[in-house]
Amino acid sequence: MADTARASDVSASEIVLSIDAMGGDRGPSAIVDGMAKSAAKNPSLSFIVHGNKPELESLIARKSGLAGRCDIRHAADVVTMEDKPSQVMRSGKDTSMWSAIESVRNREATVAISCGNTGALMAISMVRLRKIEGVNRPAIACLWPSRNPHGFNIMLDVGADIRADETELLHYALMGASYARNGLGLRRPRVGLLNVGTEEFKGRAELKLASQNIAAAANAANFEYVGFVEGGDIPSDRVDVIVTDGFTGNVALKTGEGTAGLIRDFLGEAFRYSILSKLAAVLAYTSLQRLSRRIDPRRVNGGVFLGLNGTVVKSHGSSDGTGVSAAIKLAAELSAAGFSDRLAARIAASERAIAHANGGSEE
Repeated sequence: MADTARASDVSASEIVLSIDAMGGDRGPSAIVDGMAKSAAKNPSLSFIVHGNKPELESLIARKSGLAGRCDIRHAADVVTMEDKPSQVMRSGKDTSMWSAIESVRNREATVAISCGNTGALMAISMVRLRKIEGVNRPAIACLWPSRNPHGFNIMLDVGADIRADETELLHYALMGASYARNGLGLRRPRVGLLNVGTEEFKGRAELKLASQNIAAAANAANFEYVGFVEGGDIPSDRVDVIVTDGFTGNVALKTGEGTAGLIRDFLGEAFRYSILSKLAAVLAYTSLQRLSRRIDPRRVNGGVFLGLNGTVVKSHGSSDGTGVSAAIKLAAELSAAGFSDRLAARIAASERAIAHANGGSEE
């Protein structure tokens, strides 16, 4: 197992990811299982793994082909789900989460991945990576299965901050549009603002002001603003990016995940009801497997922290190996695209274009 930093030796085709192996509800075995699944599919991946070194050495040694692709960094402490962000900021420098973010800050790795405490992860990321110039608050963006040809919509914020004013919602629109261009390959993404109705007179005052700001910025920032959208539009083909505050976005996300699990359970019950239904399940097995994969929240696992000088992917705390592998896949795609640097450039260019369009200074 390599125990020294490998960033300086990384080839152009190699993708180095920083893994917080101790975060999450299932422990490091689930994290290592997800790493092994991803490594088997992507030969260009290597990992800097942070956590209890003896335990990680034992787990990684059991995975064929994984040991030679891991640089294990010992971290004595763990950020628990109960820890307050302020507590972690005071005494968390020896944790696996802090160490994972440091590897991105030091440019040893391109993306950090953690299943741990969201509030603590955001706090560490903001302090150590810093915000992109011009961004007031970072946001967490998630991929949502949709009817669009590219298969997903982007929604943000889904939990970085429960509140957002009109300026912050505008920044979310800019960041979401940039993510859609870089992550989904959309030249001119369609952006919608989540509201209780599509009529202009509906919604809180900050939503109405945000709608005006986003509409004014659309041409300069090269996206199409479709106006207010409702909850039913989140998985639709009407929009590519859904902008909302973190409270609403997180509730919508957890509701969607719960509903997907409920549908999967109901289908299982229906096809086990009788001999005939079991026979129907056998005949429809391939289609049922395809549907199960499509609505499985684990396969779109991973929220991206946007607005920071570095990329961080937050995997669900309850993720198993499949969920962790999905988060690693997303991180690898963002790394290969040079997402962090391109996002910062897009935000700066958008801010200049908007200022110029409004007759202000381009500085």
